[in-house]
Amino acid sequence: MQEVNTYLSGALKKARKDRNLSLDKAAKATGVSKAMLGQIERGESSPTLATLWKIASGLNLSMSGLLGPALSGPPTVFRNADALREQPTQDRMLVATLFPFNPTLGFEMFELTLLPGYERYSEPHEPGVTEHVVVIEGEVEIFADDQWQKLAKGDAIRFAADRPHGYRNLSNTSGVFHNLIHYPPR
Repeated sequence: MQEVNTYLSGALKKARKDRNLSLDKAAKATGVSKAMLGQIERGESSPTLATLWKIASGLNLSMSGLLGPALSGPPTVFRNADALREQPTQDRMLVATLFPFNPTLGFEMFELTLLPGYERYSEPHEPGVTEHVVVIEGEVEIFADDQWQKLAKGDAIRFAADRPHGYRNLSNTSGVFHNLIHYPPR
């Protein structure tokens, strides 16, 4: 977790400075308080996933851009979810960034593990963002189009993430899924 907080701290600071934003202006753009942004930049706070999404959306960044560096090198890349899995926020969710955002491809891909009892509603992402979810273990529920959809291993759903949506696991075992988030061309 400390490694993620260290990267997040630097990534947030760089994104803010690249945009010539004071903490006040960044707070207005993201809806996250100036105090919280300052704590994150100093590595003193582990934000929630909802807070990270607010920051990413408000600064027009990808989520993976806040969690770790972009991949470089040859087009063929091997990644192992077990080696990448971590709990980057205080939420009851484990995250493996399988493929960080790539502007040429327009997407990022995660393996997400919802621990039993996890539930989160997400605010809409920027216009045109879509999510593609494929359950690989257990069961999860996805809130899209104003209703919860129960998905089991092998089930998939694509939905507009520029509207309210959510994720939950009401079972007593973990639910694991791949989440590909596609961003429109900028």
